[in-house]
Amino acid sequence: MAPPFRAGDVLGSLRIMTVTVVDAGPRKISRAAEVNAPAGEIFEIVADPRRHGELDGSGTVMDTVAGPRRLSDGARFSVRMRQYGVPYRITSQVTDFAEGRVVEWRHPLGHRWRWELAPVSDRATVVTETFDYSQVGAAKASGLRLFGSLKQNAAGIEATLRPLQARYPGS
Repeated sequence: MAPPFRAGDVLGSLRIMTVTVVDAGPRKISRAAEVNAPAGEIFEIVADPRRHGELDGSGTVMDTVAGPRRLSDGARFSVRMRQYGVPYRITSQVTDFAEGRVVEWRHPLGHRWRWELAPVSDRATVVTETFDYSQVGAAKASGLRLFGSLKQNAAGIEATLRPLQARYPGS
């Protein structure tokens, strides 16, 4: 049986926004949402590290300290962050970049953040964000679990994608 509502449906004045759990493989936390905006428009935000604060739903990204205006494969950028009330700064490196479709960077601790954009039409895009800790060692993975980072990152991804959907309400 089909669900009674789909993402983007309007019920009265309430627009249904859905974030879907994606099985991206072991030790990856991934969520996807359909956004009523062209992939290129969303990509311009993701590819500009100075605009990452516009996307962040976790509340940890403060602002970019240094880096290029537009990311590219191998680019490095530094961001001021705050977690558990403690401010800090990290420098990440882009590990995968496909114009208009993919931006992925490696955090200094080895995990990766990945954004994938798949156009559904010229005005809608499926946006997938993934926290990938598949390449970190067992001790770091255990530390992520112990500190609750996996649950926090899942919630942060969802808190990023829902406002992104709301930012582009469509027609």
